Amino acid sequence: MPGLEENVRAVRARIDAAARDAGRDPASVALLAVSKTWPAADVAALAALGQRDFGENRAQELLTKAAEVGGLDVRWHFVGQLQRNKAAAVARLGAVVHTVDRESLARALDRAGEQAGRPVDVFVQVDLGGAAGELAARGGAVPADVPALADLVAASSGLRLRGLMAVAPRGEDPHPAFDRLAALAARVRSDHPEAVELSAGMSGDLEAAIAAGATVVRVGTAIFGDRPLPCDGDQISPAT
Repeated sequence: MPGLEENVRAVRARIDAAARDAGRDPASVALLAVSKTWPAADVAALAALGQRDFGENRAQELLTKAAEVGGLDVRWHFVGQLQRNKAAAVARLGAVVHTVDRESLARALDRAGEQAGRPVDVFVQVDLGGAAGELAARGGAVPADVPALADLVAASSGLRLRGLMAVAPRGEDPHPAFDRLAALAARVRSDHPEAVELSAGMSGDLEAAIAAGATVVRVGTAIFGDRPLPCDGDQISPAT
């Protein structure tokens, strides 16, 4: 608990400072604590400190952890690559899905939202690629396909479009990538004014993301510490 408390306080201080440097209200940036691979006890400890939003990147771990802390007032987010056959379970939980990057997944979540009786809040994930234009291999729709995918989400009764999400390319200055994301987000908002959120920034680049307009930063390592190496077959997304 003391380590977690110190870490989350330090991360929130970074968020506040970055927002002020960008001329923004610190309250306009939400902290999403990415608790993947960490025990439910850590989620409970952070919830006791006032942290409400938690992210997972594997459907089974999300469902198991949510059941273990079922009495707590927390909001779950899914930040990994979601398989269509897991969409219904994630929708029933009421999790926000940050990684809608293809039509087939959007339609599966749409059906799940209709069956659950409430729309699924989703972000369209953008592949920001790299300096030479190569795909980042972290999931995400190519930028040219994002407006049409956002149109599909916005027109789906079982979905609610929250905005865009992306991960900056590895090993590069994140500012140009986040600037491209901000420009694309502005284009999407021109057609869908409700899509006001931008999920971007992790432990190492949250300041650059906030400068570009991020409203949600996804932080794992800076709060929980370094994770153990994944076992074979684990699906670990670079979303912290």
